[in-house]
Amino acid sequence: MATLVFVEHHDGELQKGSLGVLAKAASLGGDVGAVLVGANVRALAGRLGSYGAAKVHVCEDPSLDPPTPQPRVDVLAQVVRDGGYDTILLANSVLAADVAAGLAARLDAGLNWDLTDVAQRDGQLVGQRPALQDSVQVEVGWTGDTRIALFRAGSFDAAETGGGSPEVVDVAPSFEEHSRAAKIVDQQLEQATGPSIEDADIVVAGGRGLGAPESFTLAEELAQALGGAVGATRAVVDAGWYPYSAQIGQTGKTVSPKLYVALGISGAIQHKVGMQSSQTIVAINKDANAPIFEFSDLGVVGDVHEIVPKLTELIRARKA
Repeated sequence: MATLVFVEHHDGELQKGSLGVLAKAASLGGDVGAVLVGANVRALAGRLGSYGAAKVHVCEDPSLDPPTPQPRVDVLAQVVRDGGYDTILLANSVLAADVAAGLAARLDAGLNWDLTDVAQRDGQLVGQRPALQDSVQVEVGWTGDTRIALFRAGSFDAAETGGGSPEVVDVAPSFEEHSRAAKIVDQQLEQATGPSIEDADIVVAGGRGLGAPESFTLAEELAQALGGAVGATRAVVDAGWYPYSAQIGQTGKTVSPKLYVALGISGAIQHKVGMQSSQTIVAINKDANAPIFEFSDLGVVGDVHEIVPKLTELIRARKA
C-alpha cells in the first residue's frame, strides 16, 4: 500500500489533525508520503519526517496561498498519478472536505468520510465510522483500486513516530482551466487567544446549567487556569450566550481532548456525539440523574457556581 496524506497548514503552522492522520498512516505500513500546498511551505516539509513521512511533495507557489480547494485537487491528482499512490488520507476540515470530494470525482475513487479509525485486515483496508447518532460503529471498505478517507477531527494523536528526514520532491502542477475561477476576495478572522477547541488538549464546556451568559466567565477562568479552550452546547449558542464557533455536538464541532470538563451540561445525545471520544470526561451538575454522568469518568453532583470558583482557585494555587 502506498499512502499519501494531505497535510493542512495555516499561518505557518501544521495542523494537529493532519499530523495525527500522518502518524496513523505510518502505523499501517507501506510507503507513506505527504503533500504540502501553498506559499512558503518548504520550511515545513522537514518536520513531517518525525510523523512518518518518507517523502514530502511540495508545491510552493504564492498564488496558492488563498485556501481554495480546486488548485489543491489538481496538485493531489498529479501527485497520486505520478507517485503511484493508491490510498489518500485527509483530516476533516472545511478545506479538506472540499478537496476530498473534488479528488474523488477527479480520480473516480471511492470516498469514505467521518471515519474514526482505519486498519489493514487480510490485505484489505477497513475503516470504522460512527452511525445511528454515534450509538454504533460500522465497518466500511472500498471497492475500487484508489481509496480516499476523510477522518473525523480528533481521531488520532499527533504523536511523533521518530522518523528521519524525508525526501522532498518539488511539484510543478498543471492547473485545470476552471481551478482558478474561484477567488477569495476577503477574509474576516475572529480575534481569539489560546488554542482552538479542536486542537486543545483540555476543553471546558458550559451548558444551560450555568444559568446566565455572564456565568460563562466560570468556564473561561477555569479554562485559562488549565491552559485549555472553552466550548458550549447548542442550547447555549442558540440562546446567544456564546459564539457558534464554540458549539460542540452533532450540529457543531467534534472534539477529542485529553480532558473534557462539562459544566452544567445535561448530556443529551446531540452533545454526546461531539465529545464522547475525549480521554477523560469530568462532569459537574446539580442533577444527580443527568445523562452525562452515564459516560463520565468523574461526576460531581453540586452547584457549578460554588464548585468551579474553588476548583479554579485551587488549580491556580497548585500551578503557582
